[in-house]
Amino acid sequence: MLSNGMGLQTGCVIMSMVFSIMTAASAAVEACPSPCSCIRSVVDCSRRGLTTSSMPTSFPAGTTELRLYDNRLTALPVGVLDALTSLRSVSLHGNPWSCDCGILYLRGWLLKQRNDGLIRNVSCSSPPGLQGTLVVNLVEHDLLSSCRYWFCDLALASQISLIIFIIIQALLLASVIFFLRRFDRLSKEARQTTEESIAGGDSGDNEYVMLKDRST
Repeated sequence: MLSNGMGLQTGCVIMSMVFSIMTAASAAVEACPSPCSCIRSVVDCSRRGLTTSSMPTSFPAGTTELRLYDNRLTALPVGVLDALTSLRSVSLHGNPWSCDCGILYLRGWLLKQRNDGLIRNVSCSSPPGLQGTLVVNLVEHDLLSSCRYWFCDLALASQISLIIFIIIQALLLASVIFFLRRFDRLSKEARQTTEESIAGGDSGDNEYVMLKDRST
């Protein structure tokens, strides 16, 4: 009886361990971002044709290796690597990095790394004047100047949109005022016509009374 009890207990422990492993594996699969593939803590997003806009915005928290090489990335979304505290290896080569305002996050992240091989494999593809320059060697002042141009364009576009919106509102207000005035004029004319009709009816009755008195 004791042996059977111990065997049952051991079986329960084994089943519990298997269930835990299956649950963990299922959670890992569910957390794997599309279109990447995940094997344990390795997330492979290489050669998927990813762009900066189509790249996953988050990865499993326990990721230790992230492969992003040979895609079409021009920049990394801000903060995408900050939550990966277990990350030990990242492959970023083979991407057409655009060294303008959008590369600031990647530059700042690379400056914190101690992997010389990783740093040497991340270089600019554009603009032509910076082609081949390592991202970590970029001068921050030059990048910020491109940011200012971008913000100026955005501000100009916002101002133009605001002006167009104000013009449309002004046209709508003018239309409302025009129709209100026209309605008021038509109302006055209708009221005046009604009063004249009533006055005309009263004078007709008076003439009828006068003629009746004469006949009598």
